[in-house]
Amino acid sequence: MPRLSRENTELAREIIARYPRPRSALVPLLHLAQEQDGYVTDEAMEHIGELVGISPAEVLGTCSFYEMLKREPVGRYLVNVCTDISCMLLGGAELLEHAEETLDLKAGNTTADGLFTLEDVECQAACTEAPCLQVNYRYFTNMAPGALDQVLEDLRSGRLDDDVPAHGTLHRIRQHIPNDRAAGNALPEGGQEPAWMRGA
Repeated sequence: MPRLSRENTELAREIIARYPRPRSALVPLLHLAQEQDGYVTDEAMEHIGELVGISPAEVLGTCSFYEMLKREPVGRYLVNVCTDISCMLLGGAELLEHAEETLDLKAGNTTADGLFTLEDVECQAACTEAPCLQVNYRYFTNMAPGALDQVLEDLRSGRLDDDVPAHGTLHRIRQHIPNDRAAGNALPEGGQEPAWMRGA
């Protein structure tokens, strides 16, 4: 299991420089690790801890808190079907059941070919367009079983590659902020960390 690559380590240092405290870059660095490997490896968490000056346990504490950060491999496409109240009332549970039958697996598992991981999730904040699902956190709304079948077929064929990148990719264009354009990142309280941050 890899640590951050040389290129991603350089990018991590660039990201860290945007913050007044290195540990403030923790979530963006975890996303960077997930983009690299499709999930966040133990070695990447250890490396991130070294980069920001915290223990691997602290990195794990943050990583395990956020649902979008995966600590185990998932399929190329993570299919999240919402079954919370709005989606449930409009067919979300039936949509999930159809997905399980179509993919021949239960939610929480990955297809044998490694292409799809299916999850039953709560609200995705698209209640007015229920039922909805996300594929790698890209929305598909007003879904019905036939529409789901089409999405899965389009993913398999590569027709949605421009719209749905592989799991772990959050953006199309990586943000780079030139030094002369960066906002000030001075520490609060006159530049001194609080006593609890210094271990005092």
